[in-house]
Amino acid sequence: MSSQPVDYYKTLEVESKATQQQIRDAYKRQALKHHPDRVPTDSPERQQRTKRFQQINDAYYTLSDPTRRRDYDAARTFASGPSDKDTSTGGSFPFSSFFGGGRTQAHEQEEFSNEQFGSVFEDMLREEGMAEGSDATPTGKFWSMVGGLSGGAMGFIVANLPGALAGAVAGNRLGAIRDARGKSVYSVFQELPQSDKARLLSEMATKVFAHAVGS
Repeated sequence: MSSQPVDYYKTLEVESKATQQQIRDAYKRQALKHHPDRVPTDSPERQQRTKRFQQINDAYYTLSDPTRRRDYDAARTFASGPSDKDTSTGGSFPFSSFFGGGRTQAHEQEEFSNEQFGSVFEDMLREEGMAEGSDATPTGKFWSMVGGLSGGAMGFIVANLPGALAGAVAGNRLGAIRDARGKSVYSVFQELPQSDKARLLSEMATKVFAHAVGS
């Protein structure tokens, strides 16, 4: 009998008939909730969160694309079908090789998860007015939030001028992020101290969950 593939709908906590927008919204909630940077780097919870985060990204990768989702749904139907299906080839159908599990190297899986999350994260920040343009350039609102999260006074900000430098100084904790020119807001986010990344993720999670409740 064939093995049942991972239930990606359950991973994202959506129904199997969910719309593409519902799947995207669910990914935002789950990714922000379980992101590894929500806990300190030396936390014993970090490894578990990383694994969960990767599962969430695999689920979104599969379900966010109509073609991949259709193939996945067909595979699920096949696997849960009558037990008298022809199994003469022996063994289980290798679902994992088609739906994300083939990324066997941990660093490749982590890189994939970060790239996919980064794209959606930048979209979320655009929606909040903290990024702009096709390259998701940080705006003054982003720097203001970073300064506020860090609990220190803002330093200098030079806003969105060609060749300008953008920086934020918030005591010794944040220090200065210099030469942000040409960097996306997610690239800047990745350079923040871990504690500030955790606070920003928590802030974004609050906004996303509040929108879900209100909609």
